[in-house]
Amino acid sequence: MNESNNPWTILGEKVIYDNPWIGLTEYDVLNPSGGKGIYGKVRFKNLAIGVIPLDEQGYTWLVGQYRFPLNAYSWEIPEGGGDPAVAPVASAQRELIEETGLVAKDWTMILEMHLSNSVTDEQAFIFLARGLEQREAQPEETEQLVVRRVLFEEAWQMVERGEITDSMSVAGIQKVKLMLLQGQLTIS
Repeated sequence: MNESNNPWTILGEKVIYDNPWIGLTEYDVLNPSGGKGIYGKVRFKNLAIGVIPLDEQGYTWLVGQYRFPLNAYSWEIPEGGGDPAVAPVASAQRELIEETGLVAKDWTMILEMHLSNSVTDEQAFIFLARGLEQREAQPEETEQLVVRRVLFEEAWQMVERGEITDSMSVAGIQKVKLMLLQGQLTIS
């Protein structure tokens, strides 16, 4: 076994479901040990984009909304979908102003992730946004958002207490905390 060999053999495939945002394909396969089986793959048609805005006073912005798939309310970093034909940073800039009304002068990609890679090919990009200026939010018609400006340390504690569970939010907040602890990032 080496890292470039695919041990799976695809015998056949069929599209189970398809809409403008996601598709589900079922594959007939031979698994790595040679046994026959099926494997389902969810294909997301957009990139997952997340932003951690951080101002000079050490504040960040969280977005609260009811998440239909979870049947629960969720606090998250500003995030959404991005067209794969558009640079991820451009999608991040759009998401930030849509959800919070913020624009930023400085953008740094801090994480690239695959979300739930055992069943989906969804790719995520998380950005740190600095040099913030407040404007008016432009939420999508499907969004009913509550936006909170909190100290970054409070957002990190919400992750630690399990109050923030969204994977991109957890990973992004933990990454910024690590950058602060290692001196790669300062507040001021």
